[in-house]
Amino acid sequence: MSLPHLSPEAAVLLDLPVAERKGKISEMKWIPYARARRIGQKMHDLLHHPPSYRMPNLLVVGDTGNGKTHIIRRFEAAHPSYTREKDGHLIAPVLYLQAPPDADEKSFYHALLDITGTPYRAADRGDRKQRQVINTLRRLETRLLIIDEIQHVLAGNQTRQRQFLNVLKYLSNELMLPLVGAGIGTAFNAIQHDEQLASRFEPIGLPRWRMGEEYIRLLMTFERLLPLQKPSLLSEEKMAYKLLSMSEGSLGELTTILQRAAIQAVDTKEECISLKLLGKLDYSTRSDLSSYEKLMAD
Repeated sequence: MSLPHLSPEAAVLLDLPVAERKGKISEMKWIPYARARRIGQKMHDLLHHPPSYRMPNLLVVGDTGNGKTHIIRRFEAAHPSYTREKDGHLIAPVLYLQAPPDADEKSFYHALLDITGTPYRAADRGDRKQRQVINTLRRLETRLLIIDEIQHVLAGNQTRQRQFLNVLKYLSNELMLPLVGAGIGTAFNAIQHDEQLASRFEPIGLPRWRMGEEYIRLLMTFERLLPLQKPSLLSEEKMAYKLLSMSEGSLGELTTILQRAAIQAVDTKEECISLKLLGKLDYSTRSDLSSYEKLMAD
């Protein structure tokens, strides 16, 4: 059977039992696209940046569900901790953590020590924990620190915000360590609270998707990766607009919609996603779910 609409990897999945094929559709979490590759390249450049007293940093900003965490977690996974053969020393080139919801100095240090498996005394003073964090990151030879949900620095008052931002600046200066921050729109505002820190963070946005060439290419990529026997023609105008409307421009929502639609196409033996199938799909947009009146009217 000729399957020009599928990648070779997706075509192989058609031979799986139905349950396994549906499982593979549900597992699909990553779709490569230009902006994601650009962010990945910028993180790669930071990881290999020569040490200096003014290290560059990156700030990835976008709405919830638009792929920030997937991008940075994939980069982390591509640079795992390892044991160096010549001396048996544990190396962690990239560290990822979420900013604690109550992002003050101590909770941030606790989070860093926790992810490195370093024992500490919760009652110790902040300066002692700071030194312990610095020694730990030096010992692990960490070259890039990724902080997700960095907007949590806004959770406290201005004094706590300033303290937290000073912690980031000090760690970067002391260790000559580049930082990657990621968060929703308020993350940009958080970094702007410190002029010196703001001047070091290059912001890059993950905007909601709009109709255009890049969006069409994204749909064509989905088409090649969804293991369906018939082409769905996702990039055709009516289909593209329908998917854009349903997803409200969110990559996470678009992925969920196409996964559910593909599974339904398998269940019904239609083996393609059509406008008719999308119209019958059991799916509510985020704006629908955010409205109590709409939710209770269903």
